Amino acid sequence: MRMVSLRDGCSGDWSRRRFLGTGVASVVSTTLARGLYAAGRERRFRLWATGDPHVGNDIRTGRGRSPRQSLAEAIRQSESDGGFHWDIAICVGDFSGHQGVPPESEGREVVRQFAALARHRREHFYCLAGNHDASPDNRWFRTWIDPTGEHTERSCVDPRRRPYPVQGTWERYTFRVGNLVFAMMSDRNDYPPPVGRIRDGRGFGGRPPGAVTVATFQWWKRLVEENQDAIVISAHHHVLKETTATSGEWEGMRRDPRTGGWRSGTHGYFPADGEHNKGAGYLYWLVDESQKPFHAHPDAQAFERYLAEHPGAIDLWIGGHSHMTPDARVHGRTHIERKWGVNFINCSALTKYHGGAAPMSRLLTFVDGSDEVRVQCYLHTSDFAPQGWYPPAERLLKLNQPFRAD
Repeated sequence: MRMVSLRDGCSGDWSRRRFLGTGVASVVSTTLARGLYAAGRERRFRLWATGDPHVGNDIRTGRGRSPRQSLAEAIRQSESDGGFHWDIAICVGDFSGHQGVPPESEGREVVRQFAALARHRREHFYCLAGNHDASPDNRWFRTWIDPTGEHTERSCVDPRRRPYPVQGTWERYTFRVGNLVFAMMSDRNDYPPPVGRIRDGRGFGGRPPGAVTVATFQWWKRLVEENQDAIVISAHHHVLKETTATSGEWEGMRRDPRTGGWRSGTHGYFPADGEHNKGAGYLYWLVDESQKPFHAHPDAQAFERYLAEHPGAIDLWIGGHSHMTPDARVHGRTHIERKWGVNFINCSALTKYHGGAAPMSRLLTFVDGSDEVRVQCYLHTSDFAPQGWYPPAERLLKLNQPFRAD
């Protein structure tokens, strides 16, 4: 397994040099990358949806573990001769697995693992922050993952080389592919407990309930209403309440058979947070930063109410956060469900050791002129089933209008 040193230069530059050396340069050229999905009889666009690599946890040794590069391994598999084609990828966060502030060493490791890209550039990955990525002022995520290219010298993300340029900030941004409009929203776990996990510059656990600001919700609403002629794809680390498996109240916890109280399950339980632990599996907090000090609304359900009042306002919501097997079912809900005219997808998780059960990701294939999207599940290890495609989890989802490549 080749470990790429930062001495090789930024991952994008290193990948580009190595890939150009193969003589296959179609995805290196921005113009050709944009036209990649047009090859062949049908014009297709393939979106690789990933999440929750928890890089630091999987790379560690000890406790019988065989260290693995959760992100790099998935990249290598996808780009191998036996892998699959994809045009761009999204990662819905939790690059770190630390319970405290992510260390700089883990940021460097994320960059090293992105350098495994051989047929794509680093800029083909569009990322957002998960609850474990939080640090004071979100410096760690902004420095090392850096979706808008604020710190190119560290993250190796050059915004000028994006195949589809982004508009916005590290916290919320958008980009467009044909008539697909993406709304990328990072989790805000940088507040003090119980809203977040950061106090006095230190991190206090994962604090799993999801959070966004009022400003992000208002931005999302404007974007949706301005693009009703488009297919809107929303992405956040968390899904919405009671949409997919483990997204209902207390579904991330389990009862202690001795005491009858709650304890950690799919997600960590924090006794000091009391009733707020019920929101561990979904987007729970809405934070108003216009008030000083800020005011956080628990179990806000702002997105849920909007979508209930405007069915079909968006087409897809892609999240992660809850790590389960691909055939998991909780209270009748699986990883892929439809509600309010919206398709919800949990695409996680790439990790094996951070509460992982079956490292996996999803491939979404859009066909020009079709109002359906094919969603396939790819297993990255053989822990649950043979590594590769897992057909029982495949779905064909209905869109609210046809995909248009131009």
